[in-house]
Amino acid sequence: MTRVRIASVLLGAGFGFLLSWGQFIDPDRIRDMLLLRDAYMWEMFATAVAVAFVALRLLKRAGARSLLTGQPVSWSTARPERRHVVGAAIFGAGWAVSDVCPGPVAAQIGQGIAWSIPLLAGVALGILLRLRRDEAPSRAGAAPRIATPPGPALPASNPD
Repeated sequence: MTRVRIASVLLGAGFGFLLSWGQFIDPDRIRDMLLLRDAYMWEMFATAVAVAFVALRLLKRAGARSLLTGQPVSWSTARPERRHVVGAAIFGAGWAVSDVCPGPVAAQIGQGIAWSIPLLAGVALGILLRLRRDEAPSRAGAAPRIATPPGPALPASNPD
């Protein structure tokens, strides 16, 4: 598991660097994108999605396996549900109000930008509220709802 953690830290640091370098942490740049005054970020998003779309399908077709877990590259799809639409609306509202989303907040913290601390607190509060809601028993007294990510689970133990 140590190998996975080290890779996570390195990939996170690299992603934060790229967010900073690409100006994805600049609130003015984000505001201009959301107000449709600047297409730069939209073009970057579209390019990233297109590259990932093609690359993942090629990896799956080739039978590639994950470098860290050895599991085959795969995914499952689900029809959009009400919770997806509501979650997207909440995310979008937060993005519009704060001019930043969670990835850039982490990069801003890494750069020592003090005004990003309240934003990080808002992200943490949102995560805690979601976890509390998912762990709360339903009104009918059924077992707690625990959200699980789609796709295969990681092995319980992973030798280094």
